[in-house]
Amino acid sequence: MLRRTATFFRLLRTGWVLIRHDALVPKEYEPFVPGGVRGVAAVSRFFSIRKRSDNPGERFAKALEQLGPAYIKFGQILSTRGDMFDPVFAKGLSRLKDKVPPFPMEKAEAMLEAEWGAPWQTRLASLSEPVAAASVAQVHKAVTKDTGETVAIKILRPNIVDRMTKDMDVIAQVANLAHKLVPYTRRLQPRAFVAEARRAVMLELDLRLEASAASEMSDIAEATGLFRVPTIHWDLVDKNIMATEWIDGIPFSSDEMLELPLEERQRLAKAVIQSFLASTFTYGIFHADMHEGNLYRGPDGELVLLDFGILGRLGDEEIRFEIDTLYGFLQRDYFKIAQVHFDIGYVPPNHSVEEFATALRAVGEPIFGKQAEDVSMSKVLIQLLEITEMFDMPLQPQLILLQKTMMQAEGVARRLDPKFDMWEASRPVVEDAVRYELGPERVVDDALDTLARLRTTLRKLPDATENIAKLADAWANGEIDLSNAPVVKTAEIKRESPLRPVAYAAAGAALALGGMWAAAQL
Repeated sequence: MLRRTATFFRLLRTGWVLIRHDALVPKEYEPFVPGGVRGVAAVSRFFSIRKRSDNPGERFAKALEQLGPAYIKFGQILSTRGDMFDPVFAKGLSRLKDKVPPFPMEKAEAMLEAEWGAPWQTRLASLSEPVAAASVAQVHKAVTKDTGETVAIKILRPNIVDRMTKDMDVIAQVANLAHKLVPYTRRLQPRAFVAEARRAVMLELDLRLEASAASEMSDIAEATGLFRVPTIHWDLVDKNIMATEWIDGIPFSSDEMLELPLEERQRLAKAVIQSFLASTFTYGIFHADMHEGNLYRGPDGELVLLDFGILGRLGDEEIRFEIDTLYGFLQRDYFKIAQVHFDIGYVPPNHSVEEFATALRAVGEPIFGKQAEDVSMSKVLIQLLEITEMFDMPLQPQLILLQKTMMQAEGVARRLDPKFDMWEASRPVVEDAVRYELGPERVVDDALDTLARLRTTLRKLPDATENIAKLADAWANGEIDLSNAPVVKTAEIKRESPLRPVAYAAAGAALALGGMWAAAQL
């Protein structure tokens, strides 16, 4: 009860902070909201402390910084999509990418000593002031004492777990209110969305897990050759501390990136999309926080990925669904796209595949082959939401991180190249994935997986058969009364039927014979 009350007051504080920064309904966008909302906005503006010359996006960013790390994460996602929002607003939000105010050096040194059990000087020859700060951690440049290597030391913000927990409680409360008070949002499953986001964010708050994720992604980087991951210094890793190889480069969030030759920016934009898709489709793993603050151009021109606090993972079924969907759009095969949505169960069977394909055609055809600057992604997303509503499609929680990351990656690519063609950049990776899915290697892999599951089942078969036989004996002897069981009532089988033991014996024999045949095939 106390926690719920505290969450309610933090919710009120959220609204108050937004009002104070004129970020709840910024005056610049007042003409675009309904009349009732304009009235509330006009009254709230009396309490605003904003300066008239401020950028509305920057005011919103300052409010998010004041509110806490979870809100900053939300703003980082928005900042990548200048094509979906007012470019001026998106530019104002860009301060959240890697320009969050750092915490004091004394606290950083105290955390190092607490984690390592000794002053940082015992392990490092030097430690700089913060060189970058983000929503949950900041980075220092250092030199190791034993090897003299230059490393990046990442340190979590003090009390970040407690603050993030409280932030997520407020966001969960908003989701609950939306579910209860706005029936339209239930199809979008706001509570499931927040639950998935909470799980991902809380995993980010243990840097030992991030180091492990970075190591896992470095294997993929080496295999694909599409990106690079800094080497982990495991001897300097702890729950709140992580050390990696220091890589000099140009952050994607800097204006310097936009001064590179167009051909170089186009190459990097393509690398962002292809590295994301290749790791997803081939390995079922992807960097799930690909905003510009986590991407660098390395000294040799390579794409460098940083900050692996959040990894996304997909199962085989979701991977195949995404491959089929993207390939269907590339081939303009809208019936195929519709069919895979029905096959996986995302569209209820009471709807028509043909009608859903027609609706998808209305989305795909107007944008196919067009340059990014000629496509309004906000209109496309609105149309997709309208279609999913018409066909009763619920939000898929397992795809939330994938959809969010794809939006981020495309936003980064479009900033580098306003004429970026998402479809053409995706085509080589998607076609390779399709060839694998349809090729003999995939058939062999599926067969091996099936055999492995069958072998596991066979190990359990003797015990299962024995249990069935014991159950049959107990039922036949009247030791178990299943007269009220729904299945028994439906079948109208009487306990005293002399055929029941025979039926169970036959079932057991069939299972045993099936197991013997399967074992012979192995």
